[in-house]
Amino acid sequence: MAQWHGFSRRKPSGGRFVQARGKRKTEISSEKQFALVGEPKRKIYRKTGGNSMVRVMAENRVSINDTKSGKTSLGTIVSVIENESNPNYVRRNILVKGALIETDKGVVKITSRPGKDGVINGVKVE
Repeated sequence: MAQWHGFSRRKPSGGRFVQARGKRKTEISSEKQFALVGEPKRKIYRKTGGNSMVRVMAENRVSINDTKSGKTSLGTIVSVIENESNPNYVRRNILVKGALIETDKGVVKITSRPGKDGVINGVKVE
């Protein structure tokens, strides 16, 4: 469900603001979308000023950077192991920045923001 991020219709004293306008489209945020583990799917959103943003809706691949060798390779995501921001994301297999995921090449920590960047990058955890 979309949320309205406009200013309050109440003053700090509790009185009403008398407004001559309603809600603007720019004040309404987009719906909550989470990046899940699954078949690759992306969604393009239009932002203010005609800019666009790509969000990962589902993905089963991750770009893994090995800090010791300095090489980057592509791995397959198995599941989410741990997430400090929200433990419910582990059960629901939601991919966010900072989450630890199990891949075919070992444990990886996500360093990108799938909901903002449109890609999933990670660093191999030893």
